[in-house]
Amino acid sequence: MRLVAALTAATLLATAGVASAAPARQGAVQEIIDQLTTSGGALGIQARINGRDTVRSGVAELGSRKPVPHNGTFRVGSVTKPFVSTVVLQLAGEGKLELDAPVSHHLPGLVDDRITVRQLLQHTSGLYNYTDALPLDPAGFPSIRFKTWTPQELLAVSTSKPLDFEPGTRWNYSNTNYVVAGLLVEKITGRPFQQAVEQRILKPLRLTDTVLPRNSVEVPGPHAHGYYPDASGKPVDVTRLSPSWGWAAGEMISTTRDLDTFLTALLAGKLLKPVQQKELTKTSAVSPDYGLGLAVASLPCGTTVYGHDGQIHGYGTMMVGTPNGKRLELSLTEAADGASPGDGYSRLLNHVFC
Repeated sequence: MRLVAALTAATLLATAGVASAAPARQGAVQEIIDQLTTSGGALGIQARINGRDTVRSGVAELGSRKPVPHNGTFRVGSVTKPFVSTVVLQLAGEGKLELDAPVSHHLPGLVDDRITVRQLLQHTSGLYNYTDALPLDPAGFPSIRFKTWTPQELLAVSTSKPLDFEPGTRWNYSNTNYVVAGLLVEKITGRPFQQAVEQRILKPLRLTDTVLPRNSVEVPGPHAHGYYPDASGKPVDVTRLSPSWGWAAGEMISTTRDLDTFLTALLAGKLLKPVQQKELTKTSAVSPDYGLGLAVASLPCGTTVYGHDGQIHGYGTMMVGTPNGKRLELSLTEAADGASPGDGYSRLLNHVFC
């Protein structure tokens, strides 16, 4: 479930009077995540609230009593995207690219000449989402679980299809946009996109537990295991997998502490120049809930929140915050029973921010 959808659900819940208006308390958050691990489809959860309070629930492995580690590492999926968009915006601030210029100025012939850099970051390019064509379902995933994909292969899946719509006329979440953004970073910086993220964000912020694994199948450090059903519905431990099919759209591994540090710095304007900081959260008529790598929404209590969520086999992640310092980072390991977190995400958002 994308953050935009979770925020919409949070609005409905608050209108119905379900959400608490009290300040976030560790005990109340504990109650919510305990419900998620007992009936919401999660095997284990760790959450960090306002950079200080950390709570956890469930177990780290099926069939064990081992608790979810405090500040354990996990695959963050699409939470990779704000890191990539930040690098692109930094390059814009340095005068090395223009947001409203065609991508073809730097990567001729790669995508439709009308597609701009802004449209990539805001998911308004019309590029077909390549992951819709990959066998990521329970029946097909075993065949590609350890396959190494190149970004060119991923892009070819997309460009073999027509555009979903004319560039700039609609919004549609497409992982292809961030594969192209990763290639753009590589072209301009002359280095792998992972190295650009490491040099520009991870090292300056000392995010020592965050890694861009490239082709490694391992999750380093203490971590909970993630599960995904096979074709018969039996849960399979898929902690070890090749994240190359996500590449710049979703390969990263991190911790709640590192995500909190990153989001705090990003929303405080410490990573971008003022002009690009405004562009980061600027929405449009065709993209009212998504800026340039961040979802944007106003909760019923009047609080505007910014963030992203992500999902990859076995793991789900949410990273949400406000410029005034309220923040929530959550990692969920899946129990492989096909259940959904339901209203749990929405209840957490309303409790922490309203």
